[in-house]
Amino acid sequence: MNKVWLIIQREFLNRVQKKSFLITTILVPLIFPAIIGVLVYIMKKEADSAKADNVQVVDESGKFVFENTRKYNFTKLQLPLEQAKKAYSETKDFALLYIPPFDINSPKGMVIYTKENPSIEKVGGLESILEDRIRDLKLEEYKIDKETLKNLKTNISLKQINISESGEEKSSNSGLLYGLGFLLGILIYMFVLIYGIQIMQGVIDEKTSKIVEVIVSSVKPFQLMLGKIIGIASVGLLQFVIWMILISVLSTGVLGYFGVQMPQKQAMEEVTKNINDDEVKEAMQKTQGSELNEMLANASQIPFTKIALVFAFYFLGGYLLYGALFAAVGSAVESIQESQQFQFPITLPLLIGYFGLFMFILRDPHGPVSFWLSIIPFTSPVAMVGRIAFDVPTWQLALSMALLVAGFIFTTWIAGRIYRVGILMTGTKVSWKVLAKWFMMRE
Repeated sequence: MNKVWLIIQREFLNRVQKKSFLITTILVPLIFPAIIGVLVYIMKKEADSAKADNVQVVDESGKFVFENTRKYNFTKLQLPLEQAKKAYSETKDFALLYIPPFDINSPKGMVIYTKENPSIEKVGGLESILEDRIRDLKLEEYKIDKETLKNLKTNISLKQINISESGEEKSSNSGLLYGLGFLLGILIYMFVLIYGIQIMQGVIDEKTSKIVEVIVSSVKPFQLMLGKIIGIASVGLLQFVIWMILISVLSTGVLGYFGVQMPQKQAMEEVTKNINDDEVKEAMQKTQGSELNEMLANASQIPFTKIALVFAFYFLGGYLLYGALFAAVGSAVESIQESQQFQFPITLPLLIGYFGLFMFILRDPHGPVSFWLSIIPFTSPVAMVGRIAFDVPTWQLALSMALLVAGFIFTTWIAGRIYRVGILMTGTKVSWKVLAKWFMMRE
């Protein structure tokens, strides 16, 4: 065990003391806030200097009265459509909007002509204006005034309360938990893949430089593999912790400097701007403050300490499980190009967990598929961290952790049998059949 510890120290210190580690560890957290700062600055400048788009209108229905808005300036043309299209083509205006005679119960045939493909936001803005006008026409036809319509509208917002087995109640928010599960699952997938490939690259480098032949004269190949995996895992965990702290602090500072509001509040205000119904807008503005306060209250109920500890466990467990397999592949090949045929089968279960995160776990975190994805060791690193925010039963979490540890031991045993032969083999054309042969060889 002392020899394994020495190898862990060697792998950890060799990487931490490199200039590249210091540069990436410091620069990456600086890059993200810098990018955010630049984009926010450009966004604010663009919004301040943005000019309204000119839209020419041919309204053959005679039912529309267009008023200029912050985004659009309307010019009504009294021309046939073909002449209007010719006149539009000679201008630099954004679009030509054609409205034929239509039935308000089934409005069809409206067309927007543009010189280039417009964004979905701009098209959606025009559609919203047309929809609001047609709604007003329907109100007039059915003799319904806006005050009556306002009284008919009812907004329901279900307050979510979780009741524990002991009868304790606490509030929750599915949207908040969805975002947290999404973020954690993506981070696990990225880091396990990135640092797993680093192990494989490190093994290949040592094998091709013949350093390994000197090392294995003092330690067993299995000890070397185990020390290398744990050493690089320690570097990865240290780097991740530093990144999260620096990125959180610096990003908050940058957003605060530019006076940018919380994302959910900013999104709510943007939606409100695009709504022309004064009653709906007023109702939304009244609820914004209470919704924000409720969201903050729900966030305070999330056990972030428990989630952080679980994330660290699955980060290490998933990394160690896949790192052993990557180390085995690195010992068998002599270049990254040769390893490509083995990488996809190794990462396939991780990819299944990644897709399962969106298709099953975030949609139904307590469903049977979500349960099995979070229990099977090869998919649980991504699946369980995606579920953990949804208050996973303790027995499921304990079972998943135990199986992940067993999975790491199992993959390490398999990888160790391949590693002990492959690390000293050179000039051999490696295939799955060759790997199976090395695995079956007696010591």
